[in-house]
Amino acid sequence: MATVPSYSPSIWVRMCHALPRFDLTMQMRDNVFTPDSWEYQQTLLVLSSLSAIALVLSLLVVLSFLIHYCCCHRGDAGRDAEEEEEDDDASGGHGYSGKKGRSICCVTWVSVAAVTLCCVAIGVGFYGNSEANDGMYQLTSSLLTANYTLASIDLLVWDSVAVLQRSVSGPLTSLEDVFGGNKPALVSTRSCRRLSERVISLLSSLSLGRGVSSVSPGSLGANGTDSMVGVLTPAPPSIAPTLTPTSTSNSIPAPFSPGWAANTLMVNEDYRWLSYVLLLLLDLVVCLFILLGLAKQARWLLILMTVLAWLALFLSWGSLGLETATVVALSDFCFDPNSFVINSTHFNTGTSTEILDYYLTCNRKMTSPFQQLLTQSQRALSSIHSHLSGLERDALPRFPKAEKSLREVQQILNVTEGNFHQLVALLNCRGLNKDYIDSLKGLCYDGMEGLLYLSLYSFLSALAFTAILCSLPGAWRSFSSDSEEYEDSDSESEDPFTSHQYSPSMLTGYGGNQSHPNSAHSRNLYSH
Repeated sequence: MATVPSYSPSIWVRMCHALPRFDLTMQMRDNVFTPDSWEYQQTLLVLSSLSAIALVLSLLVVLSFLIHYCCCHRGDAGRDAEEEEEDDDASGGHGYSGKKGRSICCVTWVSVAAVTLCCVAIGVGFYGNSEANDGMYQLTSSLLTANYTLASIDLLVWDSVAVLQRSVSGPLTSLEDVFGGNKPALVSTRSCRRLSERVISLLSSLSLGRGVSSVSPGSLGANGTDSMVGVLTPAPPSIAPTLTPTSTSNSIPAPFSPGWAANTLMVNEDYRWLSYVLLLLLDLVVCLFILLGLAKQARWLLILMTVLAWLALFLSWGSLGLETATVVALSDFCFDPNSFVINSTHFNTGTSTEILDYYLTCNRKMTSPFQQLLTQSQRALSSIHSHLSGLERDALPRFPKAEKSLREVQQILNVTEGNFHQLVALLNCRGLNKDYIDSLKGLCYDGMEGLLYLSLYSFLSALAFTAILCSLPGAWRSFSSDSEEYEDSDSESEDPFTSHQYSPSMLTGYGGNQSHPNSAHSRNLYSH
């Protein structure tokens, strides 16, 4: 793996990268990040299928509990009724005690514990979603900064080419006409033309291979930059971070464009962040209303939340499968990002491997691939400056008409030298390499950590909803029997003729002695 300054794979990247890989035929595969390879895609599918297996196991567990509550409870109904009567007699006919009370208490506490676990998972999910969003924001910001740098390089190159071409076709031609009778001055003027054409040729060959529409020097406007405005918009990333597209195609540009990648990632990240927020809110609503249903003993509310819990269970296991594949693929990329960038056709189309390696590693021992080109251009510009100084000193006093054209050439040369110095600074590897390192840190540190937290959230929420779906049927059963018991108790307490204090034998005895309320029989009756 090529050394990248200030970046090294984290422990999580190394652990996920070390996971064994199997294809659909259960054969071992390597863990090199090759997303276009079908064999590599099979390994990700196999890892994602683990969550599908876990979903099947969860369904089997929930189904077994449903069978227990629906079938096994019917056979024990009579025995439970007798035990409940004995428990009621022992407790004075009020409240829960014995086996039934313990069962209801167990069901309630299992549901509460599952809801608590779900709430913990939701907290983990919100943190992971925020971390992943921070990582993607750092990645897109770095891509936009790199895009601005590359756009500035292109603009400086084509602006220099344009003004030099204008110099060749305008003032230098006029100087040749003026110095036609002076051979030394004419030779110097023609040397300036050749050197200017040499610089134009050198700068025109300077390209980083970015998906910017090629513009020939002849297609530029008279001022050198008019037609470039429609192609490049060099401005700080916060103002105008991307290139103005020259076509309406949404396909991947060849070669790779950081501006296109940043825009695509920002749109996708917005949808991803919003999707997880909605999923987290769904889980939170289900958990809170389950607690409310248990507290209010509202059976209809628990039935509604059970339906939503089923939906949340499927979404949790499904999101875990996607997160597993994403985490593993991201760990493979982050373990050796340089190899993928250099070998990928999306990145190296139009750009040599030497240039990519120079900007990705930025090793001080490496020589810039543009060093020779820049050196030759600098020497040519210095030679043009020397020839113009000689013309100003020797020929200008004898040819006053040449002053205007000579001043124009000198002004163009000054503008070109200023652009050239800026170009040299921008072509240095330190700026683009810093953007590359920042993008790697955002994606492989914060982004990776956020995805791991989201995976933990999906796993915990799936376990919590599995436990909730197993315990809620018992809560329904206890609520229904509880309401019936309270209805019977209320009806008996409101009807004085069915009260246990006034049995038929007691009423008979009271009727036979109604004229003697103070008799012994009446005293015995009321004493009971």
